[in-house]
Amino acid sequence: MDWMFTTILVGAGLIALSILTSALAFRFGTPLLLVFLCIGLIAGEDGLGLRFDDAELAYFLGSLALAVILFDSGFGTRVQTLRRAAAPAFVLATIGVFLTTIFVGVAARFLFDLPWLYALLMGAIISSTDAAAVFFLLRAGGVKIYKRVRSMLEVESGSNDPMAIFLTILFIEMILAETRGNVMTSFLHGFGLQMGLGLLAGALGGYLIVEIVNRVRLEEALYPILVMSCALSVFGITAYFGGSGFLAIYVAGIVAGNRPMKGASALRRYQQGMTWLAQIVMFLVLGLFVTPSEFGSVLLPALLLGLFLMLIGRPLAVALCLLPFRYDRQTMTFTAWVGLRGAVSILLGILPAVMGVEGAEVFLNVAFIMVVTSLLVQGWTIKPAARWLKLIVPSRMGPLERIELELPGNPKHELLIYRVLEESPLVIGGATLPRWARPSLVVRNGRSMQPEHAGQLQSGDLVYLFTQPEYTTLLDRLFSQIKGPDQDDKEYFGQFMVNIDAPLVDLISAYDLQPSTDIAPDLKVGDFLMSELGAQPVVGDRVPLGKFDFVVRRVHQGKTITEVGLALTGEDRPSAYVRKARRPQVRLRTRFARMLGLGD
Repeated sequence: MDWMFTTILVGAGLIALSILTSALAFRFGTPLLLVFLCIGLIAGEDGLGLRFDDAELAYFLGSLALAVILFDSGFGTRVQTLRRAAAPAFVLATIGVFLTTIFVGVAARFLFDLPWLYALLMGAIISSTDAAAVFFLLRAGGVKIYKRVRSMLEVESGSNDPMAIFLTILFIEMILAETRGNVMTSFLHGFGLQMGLGLLAGALGGYLIVEIVNRVRLEEALYPILVMSCALSVFGITAYFGGSGFLAIYVAGIVAGNRPMKGASALRRYQQGMTWLAQIVMFLVLGLFVTPSEFGSVLLPALLLGLFLMLIGRPLAVALCLLPFRYDRQTMTFTAWVGLRGAVSILLGILPAVMGVEGAEVFLNVAFIMVVTSLLVQGWTIKPAARWLKLIVPSRMGPLERIELELPGNPKHELLIYRVLEESPLVIGGATLPRWARPSLVVRNGRSMQPEHAGQLQSGDLVYLFTQPEYTTLLDRLFSQIKGPDQDDKEYFGQFMVNIDAPLVDLISAYDLQPSTDIAPDLKVGDFLMSELGAQPVVGDRVPLGKFDFVVRRVHQGKTITEVGLALTGEDRPSAYVRKARRPQVRLRTRFARMLGLGD
């Protein structure tokens, strides 16, 4: 029985040490994956002497952890992100992985003097990028890149693992069967089955997960466990019938994460912890499994192959894939450089040993060396590269806290907490906030007060706001910058200008807005806004109407609206005017104030 307690002590101790060490990694911007791998190496056979050489168990634990990570990655992917980058990311995740496999395979053929199938297998093992490594480095380094680049990297990193896994298994099966003919037929059949079944099962599984959760009444703490269990069931069923379980669980996460679901906010918090645990366990297991004393014979060619991948293989594949999309040179260069390799490559390096390929240890050793090389060279240069290529968004202070709320009736609201900056125009210029950005609570010098009692905002105030998610970026412009939004900010002031004397019915007819009440034929846009906003309109005030918001751009002497913009919100909202939409916000403020003992 002593072995059981020893195993628990060692396992829990390594996980705790990894978590504590991650604090240093965040401080110095060190690739977190590298930290976990090093802890596994130190504890392993060539370090403290822990022996772990069960390839099947290592692959099982790694696959289970990867499935959890992919579901969370899909669950956090917004539809807007997919729309923004779906086409180029899909090309990179499929054709890009295939091209990288070919290029690296050709180089491996000459560097290691391997047969062609073995060389291509090595290319497939190292062909996918690691999402966890990429985005941890962007967060830890304080790098915030433009949305079009981040979206493409996010979707590509989350969706390219199934292609790499498929190619790896395909080449292993060809090696074991010594197949030389019908290679293209085998490839197309296997690719179609894995990807097609994976997409179909993932979409169906994600839909069923949401339906099950919304229809079943359980204790609140059981919903996250139910969701993760169902997601892993989708993974297992798909893989059992020959599809890509990894693609299925990623797609299931996307579908489930973009549909209204009971307990979604609690689920996100639960999944964050589960994903961290999955990453730590996977990296530790992979670090324990490798034996550094065996690296000597392949160290030099593996380093050269890693440099070839970073400087030639990945950039060439990215250039060929993104050329039809006419991306600028900076975006293509950064996308090529941020192709970090990670745990998936090491996990696939174990697969030849699991399936009985002769000389399988060389694949794991080479994959490990290339991953470490990628993290050391590319991992510590992401921020300088983004700055050199001018892809960093000008820094600004975002919300201190962002909390997704589960409220009766499932209204889509979030609680955002900002700190008022010292040089903010809200302090210096005394700017008046638009109605949709009025605080629900102000905390000044540790004292909570209602906004009407707080008066003019002061430097250092903590501002609590209930808002719809689509207004979050607009609030950033008000509270996170040292200057207010200017008239050229199309997201804030609208993509189009509207004639205030134009009949409102013409605009409704042109955009098929379907208002909730009858509109008089002679009602003008300006008169409509004045009737909804009252006697004192403020620059930035919004009146929602269907898919659009009317935005007040200019006001004459604080009384008359002289310029109006039309902003696309990106959501099919029911037609509602500010007077009607403001009431839930008032109720939310009152409820929150009561919660803090402030009364009405």
